Amino acid sequence: MKNKSLLSLLITFLCSCLLWGSGSCKIALPTSTPQEVVKDSIAERMLLYQRNNGGWPQPGGNAIDYNKTLPEALKATLRTEKNNLDATIDDQATTREIKTLVSTYKKTHNLAYLQAAERGINYLLTAQNPAGGWGQFYPDTSGYRKHITFNDNAMIDVMWLMKSISERVNDFENVDKSLIPRAKVAVEKGINCILKTQFIQKGKLTAWGAQHDRTTLLPAKARAFELASLSGSESVGIVRFLMSVDNPSPEIRKAINAAVAWLDASKIVGIKTQDIVDATQTKGKDRIVVADPNSTVWARFYDLETNKPFFTGRDSVPRATLAEIENERRVGYAYYGTWPAKLLSTEYPNWVQKWGK
Repeated sequence: MKNKSLLSLLITFLCSCLLWGSGSCKIALPTSTPQEVVKDSIAERMLLYQRNNGGWPQPGGNAIDYNKTLPEALKATLRTEKNNLDATIDDQATTREIKTLVSTYKKTHNLAYLQAAERGINYLLTAQNPAGGWGQFYPDTSGYRKHITFNDNAMIDVMWLMKSISERVNDFENVDKSLIPRAKVAVEKGINCILKTQFIQKGKLTAWGAQHDRTTLLPAKARAFELASLSGSESVGIVRFLMSVDNPSPEIRKAINAAVAWLDASKIVGIKTQDIVDATQTKGKDRIVVADPNSTVWARFYDLETNKPFFTGRDSVPRATLAEIENERRVGYAYYGTWPAKLLSTEYPNWVQKWGK
């Protein structure tokens, strides 16, 4: 009965429309409007800096401050520099932008950010060399830029990113699915490169240098004060990545155990560095080594043959003590540090408990 009443009302309404004209019978229908594109200021600046090959530069050797507003003149300049071949992975360049863009896409659903991140990923996949490593720059292969670069965790940053893509974690679940198998292959090749570059010292497996020749795979020189050596810093990041591998192979286990043994044997007990005021120096300060029975440190560089720490200034001459190199390098570079401390005290024991030696 109720349905008949509703039908009767509808017929009456339609008849009225026909009798009096459509002007009195306007029915409001829902209309669809294009969804507004959400923009993020930092992501927009990243798009401006991105090169056409997909990577990002590091202008002047310094990380880009994306929090700074860009003047119109600089924006115009960046548009003209799109074809520059100066993209790099130094100091998290390219990896930082990719991670930021995929996270920002997840918040804004702005497709331009996801597409830019995918171009960056493709750039990194292309930049991986036949040995499985990444140079500091690509396609620029001049000087030390072509070396497999562990320095400042450059290659390891890329490895973590590729691992996230292959596992679809850390906001990478939205990237093009065709990138996943390619990222898995890149990780496998990268691990193989890491295993092959681990330095054998007098028949004993040890650690890694800050950079390695992409052909011989041996430790190589970079800047004047960065001679071929074993690193008490970069080796830590490499071991941490290897320890992240599930069900590690015998080769990976051997590499981890050997590197940890080397780091433990290479520790220096009883000293620390201390920054002091020194008005006689150009920057008004100095860095000295002082005794401290409670301190344990590691050197940045160890000799490939003797395993002794050494220190090099801009003259490329290795010296036995920090005090022997110029003040500008003493206070401007980390020649000593505690990089392996947590790895040895906590992370490695936890890994052994989980996977065994």
